[in-house]
Amino acid sequence: MNTLMSRGGLLDDFFRDVAPGFYIKPLHGDGLPSPSQIKVDVTENADGYTIHAEVPGVPKEDIHVSVEANVVTLRAEVRQQDSSTKDEKVLRGERYYGAVSRSFQLPQDIDNSLAKAKYDNGILTLSLPKKLTSSVSQRLIIE
Repeated sequence: MNTLMSRGGLLDDFFRDVAPGFYIKPLHGDGLPSPSQIKVDVTENADGYTIHAEVPGVPKEDIHVSVEANVVTLRAEVRQQDSSTKDEKVLRGERYYGAVSRSFQLPQDIDNSLAKAKYDNGILTLSLPKKLTSSVSQRLIIE
């Protein structure tokens, strides 16, 4: 799993808590999200699992979902950059790129062929049907 380096340091956190009025924030946006900032809700029914994940501000082309057996991995690439026009001069530019990912394990394997993903208004919705296992019991004949 990838974890991202914080843009601030220990002293930044100290001064933010002690003297919040003197802490200078970036001109735009928030810092890169941490894996714990991808909030998920997981529900289960008899047929499968439904996952709602918050991934605001990330285009759907930059969100990657992979399912292997019963492990789900969500990965988002974050790109923020300043833009300028012909008549403007950039005095300060803050650009950063990064990726954040989160993996978790479900109680049962997923049927990848029927899995679906939808992204709308910053919410990623996954419909993950359970893989059918042959749970038909067979009586053994004793010889």
